[in-house]
Amino acid sequence: MDNERVDRILAEHQGKPSSLIHVLMEIQSELHWLPKELLDRISRKLDVPLSRVMQIASFYKTFRLTPKGRHEVHVCTGASCQVRGASHLLDTVHDLLGIATEETDGDSKFTLMKGNCLGCCTLGPEIIIDGKHHPRVTPDRVEAVLKSCE
Repeated sequence: MDNERVDRILAEHQGKPSSLIHVLMEIQSELHWLPKELLDRISRKLDVPLSRVMQIASFYKTFRLTPKGRHEVHVCTGASCQVRGASHLLDTVHDLLGIATEETDGDSKFTLMKGNCLGCCTLGPEIIIDGKHHPRVTPDRVEAVLKSCE
């Protein structure tokens, strides 16, 4: 990785194993994910076994070990949205994007996520794209919602 900010983060915490989670958070904030080759470098700089770095990075949902798309699509799968057709909506999004949940499409445009409740139960089924709520989305309308990201 040829990133000055990442180099600075690692230099600041070099030889400090107790800084592992903080370093992972800072680097992910910078790169939006944690590449495997960088985890190896973190292991060496912080003097922490790679197995421990991998254990922490894969345990916490906060950390991403795969690249994230430019647009993050969240489909609510909470009870209220399920009653209103969230499963069918999620299937439609899978088909349109050609990816499964927690995957990123080939051109790194979309990352698809699902959530148990996104907090707008009266507006379901709901999709949130890059923090913007799209209420009462139907399978017929979802393609237009996704195209609005272009």
